Amino acid sequence: MPTKREQILDAAIELLGTRGPRALTHRAVDSLAEMPAGSASNYFRTREALLCGIAERLEERDYADWNAMSRTPAPATLTQLADGLATVLTHAVRTDRTRTLARYALFLEAQTVPALQESVRRGHERLTAWIADMIGNISPGNTDAKLLVDYLDGAALHELTSPATNFDPHATVNRIVRALLS
Repeated sequence: MPTKREQILDAAIELLGTRGPRALTHRAVDSLAEMPAGSASNYFRTREALLCGIAERLEERDYADWNAMSRTPAPATLTQLADGLATVLTHAVRTDRTRTLARYALFLEAQTVPALQESVRRGHERLTAWIADMIGNISPGNTDAKLLVDYLDGAALHELTSPATNFDPHATVNRIVRALLS
């Protein structure tokens, strides 16, 4: 059962991903979360604090998704790594499309909100380090985690803005993983 804070952040993510940054207000979050007026502002006094909270919640949910969807939390082969990444990418642009749209809206908001920019940067660094650890188990000394993360970000963005009829990134992700890590 999510905490009240998590319910507020999940409602904020839903708002941001479905209606965009202009719709993100404390009052709208309270309404969508079906909580009393003032609930969101009790947890997040400012819009900036709410945006930073959203960034952190998105990151938490990304790790939870990997653990839930990946057959192997710590892949031991390139095939396992590629399969896990492709599965998560597909999930991000299909099942969790709204959440992924919220993430990209945050990226744009970060350009004018310094605290959010820092939060997004730290999250990206943690994600890259996490992928680097996975890569290190398979290809010790490899330093291409950032390239792989950036590719996945770009692939997700392109699929969100110009969806393919039969999107299946498994072959492409496998090719990219093998090219970078072999």
